[in-house]
Amino acid sequence: MVEFISSWLADSGISPLILTRGYAGGDEARMLARHLRGKAVKIGVGANRAVTAACLFKRHGYVDPRDYLVEGKWHEQKERSRINSRKVGVVVLDDGMQHWSLQRDVEILMVNGLTPWGNHQILPLGPLREPLKALGKADVVVIHHANLVSEHNLRYIKLMMREVKKSLPIFFTRMSPSHFFEVGNINTRIPLDILCNGVVLCVSAIGSANAFVQGIKKMGTLYVDRLDFSDHHSLQDTDIEIIRMKLKELEDKFGSMPVVVITEKDYDRDPEILRHLSPYKVMALCSELQIIPCRGNGDDDFKKLLKELVENAGHDTTTHAI
Repeated sequence: MVEFISSWLADSGISPLILTRGYAGGDEARMLARHLRGKAVKIGVGANRAVTAACLFKRHGYVDPRDYLVEGKWHEQKERSRINSRKVGVVVLDDGMQHWSLQRDVEILMVNGLTPWGNHQILPLGPLREPLKALGKADVVVIHHANLVSEHNLRYIKLMMREVKKSLPIFFTRMSPSHFFEVGNINTRIPLDILCNGVVLCVSAIGSANAFVQGIKKMGTLYVDRLDFSDHHSLQDTDIEIIRMKLKELEDKFGSMPVVVITEKDYDRDPEILRHLSPYKVMALCSELQIIPCRGNGDDDFKKLLKELVENAGHDTTTHAI
């Protein structure tokens, strides 16, 4: 979602600054930098986001995004040349809703549709960053992985949220797989059907691996196994041995060499250690976030709402935070 919003802002002529904490050496920041290469997007990595932002404001400058308005409408591309698009216009906080020390103008709450509330407990007793009543301060809610959730469960999730805030705009998203690339050659573009009738071992160290694994199972595979590590875990030599043992088991069982599939975030965390799995093939799955059209709430509607929220952001701030 951070990439989706930042790309849209850059394409609109507004230069966003992404602020991310940088867990695991900044695996997510590296992935964002690769995906957004060539766009007027800055990425700041650091635990103290206010200090990080201040340094980048000093380096690049900042501008009020409302300066891009002409008679209530954002400038056309040819009119933006007079505005320095290198100056930061909007700050996008990656995973920052609970970062209370920073004032923000727009709150976008992401909910994992597969496990929306867990045991309803806050960290460390449960998965929630904030209690459900925090829904009341959200401007927009996005139910992610909605394509993997039943209609009944989606209605239940929406009902719970509307009990907290009746007027809450709700959108649905999914991760849409596009292709694989082979570890060791990031420029390869391998079609998704390469896994058809194949044996696959999904290896990941992400917050919620279920959607990743379910997506692989839908690619016509013969069999899918999985090894899940904790979020942001950096693979060690002992982990590589565990993966090798699992691959040998699968090879003996099915009589063919299985393929290892990882997420892009896992690749960016440590691309070198994954080469130690040779001669087994290791591929990273590339996906992008898509808004799922539902009752008038589609891609264009989401961008239109964000545009209105940015335009109407508090007039006591010059650079706006999402």
